[in-house]
Amino acid sequence: MADDILTIEEVAKYLRVSERTVYDWAQKGEIPAGKIGTVWRFKKDEIEKWVNERLTSSTRGGQGSQLIQVQNILSPDRIVLLNHSTRHDVLVALSETLGTAPQIKNRQELTVEILKREELMSTAIGRGIAIPHVRLSSVTDLVMAVGICKNDIIDFQTIDDVPVRLLFMIAAAYNQHSYYLQTLSFFSSKLKNKSLHDGLLNVSTPLEAYNLLIARE
Repeated sequence: MADDILTIEEVAKYLRVSERTVYDWAQKGEIPAGKIGTVWRFKKDEIEKWVNERLTSSTRGGQGSQLIQVQNILSPDRIVLLNHSTRHDVLVALSETLGTAPQIKNRQELTVEILKREELMSTAIGRGIAIPHVRLSSVTDLVMAVGICKNDIIDFQTIDDVPVRLLFMIAAAYNQHSYYLQTLSFFSSKLKNKSLHDGLLNVSTPLEAYNLLIARE
């Protein structure tokens, strides 16, 4: 019987994701789980069924495709309201926030590579949005952070002369090339929604922004 009940650590190892990811899924009811006292426990057969259903769903969506679900790669504590006015300062601040995610194993490398990537080519995509992104061997799974600026960032190289106010920073592992590109495309498309765009600019708390992002999946 004991072999049929798994801990968060055992589920994380089985699914090859971080323990924090499993914890977040359990908290949000996205994975079959239950509490014994104050700790989460999982039935092995239910986890196997859940995995099989998700893999089948992904396969139907096309070979190598993965369903982008915001709540799997973002949490409210990685959404920040910023007051910086320069590209360098806002990228450093947001990379420090992203660096708190358990999937990031080298925070300093993340910041250095994010800045280097931005110097190589601007990640501003127009409409006041930038999607800075990197793939690193020190990242164990794709993860993101969101920065909402209450003032214009003056020195982003934009394609439409609209100052950047919204930043979606994405870090992925080297072997996640397809998922990485799908995520970039997903947010580029998602943020064309004017009501979402304007709603994010007017939030007063990170939780408000998080709820907007997951409500429109």
